Amino acid sequence: MHKYMTRWLLSMAFIAICTLVFGQQTNPPVEMADTMRSNGKIFVVVAVIVTLFSGIILYLISLDRKISRLEKDAGKS
Repeated sequence: MHKYMTRWLLSMAFIAICTLVFGQQTNPPVEMADTMRSNGKIFVVVAVIVTLFSGIILYLISLDRKISRLEKDAGKS
């Protein structure tokens, strides 16, 4: 029982410390993001990122299929 109480107290202490640390941040607003959003260019950035991730995912899927085919062929011989 003592072991669980110690873990619980340590967890609460870490949560409190994290809350205090993140509560101290006073970052100014990012002007570049506001400017891009107001000009509509943020959609171009999102489209490029989505295109890149889609290409990477399609490449990984095709690579997995090729590797599976090679493994199947190597198992037959």
